[in-house]
Amino acid sequence: MSTPTVAIVGRPNVGKSTLFNRIIGRREAIVDARPGVTRDRHFADAEWNGRRFWLVDTGGLVPNSGDVLNRAIRTQVEAAIAEGDVVLFVVDVIDGVTAADVEIAQDLRRAGRPVLLVANKADQLPNDQRHLVFYELGLGDPLPVSAAIGKSSGDLLDRVAALLPAASTDEDSETIPVAVVGRPNVGKSSIVNRLLGQERVVVAAEPGTTRDAIDTPLEYQGHRLVLIDTAGLRKRSRVEDEIEFYSTLRTARAVERAQVCIIVVDATDGMHAQDLKIANDAWERGAGLIIAVNKWDLIEEKETNTAVDGEEVLKAKAPFLEYIPFVYVSAKTGQRVTRLLDLILTVAEEREKRVPTAEVNRVLESLLQRQQPPQPVGEPPHGETRPTHGGNGERSREDDPFARDVTVDGIAEQDERDQSIDASAKN
Repeated sequence: MSTPTVAIVGRPNVGKSTLFNRIIGRREAIVDARPGVTRDRHFADAEWNGRRFWLVDTGGLVPNSGDVLNRAIRTQVEAAIAEGDVVLFVVDVIDGVTAADVEIAQDLRRAGRPVLLVANKADQLPNDQRHLVFYELGLGDPLPVSAAIGKSSGDLLDRVAALLPAASTDEDSETIPVAVVGRPNVGKSSIVNRLLGQERVVVAAEPGTTRDAIDTPLEYQGHRLVLIDTAGLRKRSRVEDEIEFYSTLRTARAVERAQVCIIVVDATDGMHAQDLKIANDAWERGAGLIIAVNKWDLIEEKETNTAVDGEEVLKAKAPFLEYIPFVYVSAKTGQRVTRLLDLILTVAEEREKRVPTAEVNRVLESLLQRQQPPQPVGEPPHGETRPTHGGNGERSREDDPFARDVTVDGIAEQDERDQSIDASAKN
């Protein structure tokens, strides 16, 4: 990756996610008073003084823990340190130096990465002197900050920018954001790990392991993808606590910015109404869709037309699925998983296609023949389209390549964006 990486590490509940949000300038990582909320490495773009870098939030390190989840988190943190060009070691001035801080400091010295010691929660700056005790960790000058209110965050970023490697002159190709969404425990994280060829996100048998929307860059056939592993979406009435609420919110935001959404469905459980709702929400937001039916290896007594028959039933329930590709995969065995990457590129390319005006007119004509709209008595219905290209061939609406102004019986039906554009032109 040509863009440098900055990793944030530390024990639980020292304010790593708060610092992460402060640096990127938005609330992207979940913050809660309870320790252990962050579990996966969480990537986001950041920039300071013209220097762009990836910022990585990690789960809290619990040294010498025998818990399976804590061991998985430790593996993730060690990977973040190994990949990082700069490491921000966050400590808590309220708690002072702890045994966990000492052990993490020893691990960082062995890693040999540039380390900035960040003494967080120094809310009383410039009169706060509590950071001085952290000199005993032997990692240089501790930098006091308050991530919650932003004190000294600029000084910290100046130090980060100074440690970043020289900027690369390589140009990144256009990025295709790909959101992997679905209900809890259908195998979204397992599919992402299989596509990446590594255990990038924590996987556990219990539902709800993934809480943040996790961005991971991937290069494939000269295209730069960003795979977004998301938290499982349940019905709103079943969302139990604040953490799950924000997880659901971040998944919705991930869908909004995605060009392509992979809807993961559990083959052993079938496609539920919640799956259709997730697919419809992504469809309504303009994303290209792929239905990935996971755990296909667990289906016994499959026949030649098992998949086709299942698709026909689903398309009868949801007609918008008619032109959406289905792929039957197994994240566990790897069966057909790599085909998803080719489908992502195909769907992204199709999404950018322009529909000729003649084709739109043909479709409208067939629709009018099937179902005529209301019209005054004695007057025949008519329909026409106005091209979205201007006289000079330029696109008049870059954000929505499929937008059209449709006139039926002389009544122009336009979305709010068209109205605002027209109003701006008049002014």
